[in-house]
Amino acid sequence: MKRIIYIIFLGLLLCGCGSDSPGINDPETNNIPSIVNLIFPYENSLCNEGTNVTPTESTVLFEWMASNHTDNYSLVLKNISTGNTTTYQTSDTELSITIARATQYQWYIISNSNGTQETAESAKWIFYNAGEGVQSYAPFPAEIISPGMAETIDPSAAEVTLDWNGSDVDDDIVSFDVYFGTSTTPEIYASDQVESILINVPLIADTIYYWKVITKDSHGNTSDSGLYQFKNL
Repeated sequence: MKRIIYIIFLGLLLCGCGSDSPGINDPETNNIPSIVNLIFPYENSLCNEGTNVTPTESTVLFEWMASNHTDNYSLVLKNISTGNTTTYQTSDTELSITIARATQYQWYIISNSNGTQETAESAKWIFYNAGEGVQSYAPFPAEIISPGMAETIDPSAAEVTLDWNGSDVDDDIVSFDVYFGTSTTPEIYASDQVESILINVPLIADTIYYWKVITKDSHGNTSDSGLYQFKNL
């Protein structure tokens, strides 16, 4: 009789523990959407596969892979030249959008679920929508690697390495200008840098720093990475 009572008690104990532990059947876990993988337009590429609507506009088909636990997608498209951002909603994994030609764009996808307010954001890709008769394209804005935006580095560090990536559909980047300082409008620190890295940049303790990179190509075109901030506090 004691053995039967022990087995019943053990079963109730296991059930009780299981109900308090989140798992694969937890509805909150299952409702969280996953990140999509982008397909097209390709990252850091020249997009010339759209349908030309006018000399200044073309229709481009944006494509991405489906993500789990997702009811609809938000396609966020930013015109890098103007800074204007537009968001499109769809339940499909592709969407045709008419955009300006000879223009740089950034795009990414946000996965949404009806069962939760949590979302998932994809990687952000930049592309150049081809233009009529354009012989040279401006470089893509430099991708800042380190220090990243709002990053805190070792407060005892006396120097820092500034690291970034440059890309251009024409593959004709010639140099970079690096702006660096403690002001939100930093002055130029190094001009005509051939390498995409700058080492042994001196620091002052307990200071907030600002920096950006201007990319230049052989045709005189330039692009601005935008202002980044880091601190060694």
